[in-house]
Amino acid sequence: MLPGSLGVGIRKDAQWLLLTHPPTQAGACPATQGQSSCSSSSSSQELGSTQDNESSLHTVFFSLDYQHVQVPFEITLWIMLASLAKIAFHLFNKLPSVVPESCLLIFVGLIMGGIIYGLNDKSPPVMDSDIFFLYLLPPIVLDAGYFMPSRPFFENIGTILLYAVVGTIWNVFGIGFSLYGICQVKSFHLQDISLLHNLWFGSLIAAVDPVAVLSVFEEIHVNEKLHILVFGESLLNDAVSVVLYKLFRSFCEMSTIKTMDVFAGIGKFFVVGIGGVLVGLLFGMIAAFTTRFTKNIRVIEPLFVFLYSYLSYLTAEIFHLSGIVA
Repeated sequence: MLPGSLGVGIRKDAQWLLLTHPPTQAGACPATQGQSSCSSSSSSQELGSTQDNESSLHTVFFSLDYQHVQVPFEITLWIMLASLAKIAFHLFNKLPSVVPESCLLIFVGLIMGGIIYGLNDKSPPVMDSDIFFLYLLPPIVLDAGYFMPSRPFFENIGTILLYAVVGTIWNVFGIGFSLYGICQVKSFHLQDISLLHNLWFGSLIAAVDPVAVLSVFEEIHVNEKLHILVFGESLLNDAVSVVLYKLFRSFCEMSTIKTMDVFAGIGKFFVVGIGGVLVGLLFGMIAAFTTRFTKNIRVIEPLFVFLYSYLSYLTAEIFHLSGIVA
């Protein structure tokens, strides 16, 4: 017999064996085995697997589920780190007089961010922009707004709005166009960065937070009007910068920008600001009405202050309004 015909015969024999004696699966009973023995073996296998599961359930005394609490745990750690850093700065009396406290906090944040990025090669989940705007920013704004002297603020509201709105917009476009002009220099090799991306970056850094200046003002007891102008501008320019930041981000995500989109963005700027004011007034009136009935239960009044403030922020964010102004 030739080798080729021998191979064909072997393949045919193998196919015949597969057809007449198919391979049995795990737990399946061959045709030659009795039904009673098959059922008894399958029941014994199920009993053994059940006993294994029960033993595994009873032997686990300690488990770790970090993913379940990762975001709130890391948020709490960041707040705790900032608080401990502030305590450490004030333990050294000469340090805040040499370097502003805000610069020291930025330096601590850079060190911790570099360590986390070096270990994981990525930013931590808590550094997401949504988590920052929904969890970390509202307490900061509430602290600034709650301790703000209201009467001097509203007496100088026109000048404050001029500085906060017009001044911040001037800074955004000034920084954006200046950076775009620098990017056009061929020696820098940055021609691929568009004007919108430069304006987006300008809206990110245009809002100046004069924490160090205000602390110096409080120490030297500067004129109250000057103090409230700087303080009010620092409070409202955050809202303006956040609105511009979201506006330029939406423009960068568009494939084409039409004239109507520009006018819609300008209109949205005023809608966001005025809508935030209306939402804040609504929840302020509700809070004032609610606290009328807490005369005998003063212990829950701080809770109402926090809850209504946070609800006004979240409600404004639901309608894409300014939560900071609210």
